[in-house]
Amino acid sequence: MSDMDMGHSAPETPRDGASRRSFIKGVIAAGAAVSSSAYLFRTNIAGQPASGGGERLISITVNGQVRRVDVLKQETLATTLRYKLGLTGTKLGCDRAECGACTVLVDDTPHYSCSMLTHTLRNRKVTTIEGLASPDGTLHPVQQGVVAEQGFQCAFCMPGFVMATVGFLKTNPNPSRAELAHGVSGNLCRCQDYDKILTALLKGAELSRGA
Repeated sequence: MSDMDMGHSAPETPRDGASRRSFIKGVIAAGAAVSSSAYLFRTNIAGQPASGGGERLISITVNGQVRRVDVLKQETLATTLRYKLGLTGTKLGCDRAECGACTVLVDDTPHYSCSMLTHTLRNRKVTTIEGLASPDGTLHPVQQGVVAEQGFQCAFCMPGFVMATVGFLKTNPNPSRAELAHGVSGNLCRCQDYDKILTALLKGAELSRGA
């Protein structure tokens, strides 16, 4: 005997449009869940480390000051500078030692801070873009050169280029344009404004010699 004979209506078959809407909503919800979990994971690494992560209190010298900071064994210097010490002038670009946006000086030598572990920097001197200016606020000559020549477009990569140049000028204070281009070749500009950048950095080298 059929459902109709028993007085019951047959279950309504979902329309194709409703099924598609349900499917799309499910995909969106799943994607949001994945994105949220990835955000929370990165927040744990960059901010408060997850419990049991092997946190260690160390002292590092940054911009002439000894700073006490809790770091994980796998924590990079870039993460410590930005998220623990609030020195956000150091930029995170590729986060795999390819673009140079995170360049800082370690014992006056340029290094990618995204590829250095913080706990290895005991008894070493770290200088970031925030540490270049004089105590009275006077900009470093390389920074003055950038301002004078307006050498960057969006300027996201600027701190890395400036730090690489400051380090390079310590070994070659009077470089040719080609030499300076080679000296900062580990830094990339997404705006591809390299000609203006080199002009500004050479101006900075000139001002450094005068200083």
